[in-house]
Amino acid sequence: MTSTLAELAALVGGEIAGGQPPDSPLPIGEMPINGAATLSAARTGHITLVDSADKLFRLAQSAASAVVVSKSIAYDGLPAIRVDDVHAAFAKIVCRFRPPRTALRTGVSPRAFVSPTAKIGADVEIHPGASVGDDVAIGAGSTIHSGVQLMPGCQLGEKVAIFPNAVLYENTVVGDRSIIHAGAVLGAYGFGYSLAEGRHQLSAQLGYVELGADVEIGAGATIDRGTYGPTVIGEGTKIDNLVMIAHNCRLGRHNLICSQVGIAGSTTTGDYVVMAGKAGVRDHVHIGERAILGAQAGVSNDVPADTMVFGSPARPEREQKLIFAAIHKLPEMRREFKALRSAVSRIEERLELKSEQQPGADGQNAAA
Repeated sequence: MTSTLAELAALVGGEIAGGQPPDSPLPIGEMPINGAATLSAARTGHITLVDSADKLFRLAQSAASAVVVSKSIAYDGLPAIRVDDVHAAFAKIVCRFRPPRTALRTGVSPRAFVSPTAKIGADVEIHPGASVGDDVAIGAGSTIHSGVQLMPGCQLGEKVAIFPNAVLYENTVVGDRSIIHAGAVLGAYGFGYSLAEGRHQLSAQLGYVELGADVEIGAGATIDRGTYGPTVIGEGTKIDNLVMIAHNCRLGRHNLICSQVGIAGSTTTGDYVVMAGKAGVRDHVHIGERAILGAQAGVSNDVPADTMVFGSPARPEREQKLIFAAIHKLPEMRREFKALRSAVSRIEERLELKSEQQPGADGQNAAA
């Protein structure tokens, strides 16, 4: 598929800018574009994107023929489409060249297992090999892919999408429009034990998992059930791949939890919390609203609202930066210390030598 630069600009509501391509006799708006790619992958005939001025040097090294660029960036080079939102515009252009694949909805496959007590809403898609247990309810417009296991009592809202091989243990609740990616496990037993007669005994596992509306759970993520009540993921929260959330946690609305984060049991968060990759949070702490945990942060205490912490143990941003700066200076400080110690040793040696050269009190008395 080929489009002109003018057609793409009209598609995204952008403005054409830049000079006439030196190797093309056509007006800039009629310049043919046959694909869209990132800076490193773009080839001749492709359009790429630049979302910040510090990436312009990479554009100069790219083979792309045109660029989508923010109106806030001063740029005068390749033929460009200037827009307010680079990523939204480029996404439309990518879909123009690579339209999303859409399969016809065929309803419930005869090769899926659906319990006779399950309640299936209108326009629900259940693919071959999926298993829907007793008393499960699936809201209208939802899609259950192959290999999904919905254990008894699960309740799914409308337009939910569950991708292959995800497992929802019994009584899991999923809000409208939520997405659960492949291999995710919701409602597994929590990691709680008591020691009795020299053996670790599994604690009560009577709870479940509850997702609000518009939640997204990444591939391979795991969320354990509560001990007695629910482990709760608030509305609009987005959880990346390979995240572990333990039993009895209650996450607020619109959190962003990045890959490989681990959250221990009974931890709570406010709304709009961000946890960067590999952050770890101990049990029974609270993360306040809009707090940010930096990558690999090790959180062992409550984090106040509107605070950024990082490092392990996690400390407020300014304090941790001062510590990092001091650590960075340790080699220099060590050299200075060794120099000072050598200088002190030389001074002590001179003082000792001087003291030996002067007659002492005993020598004076003997002479008298």
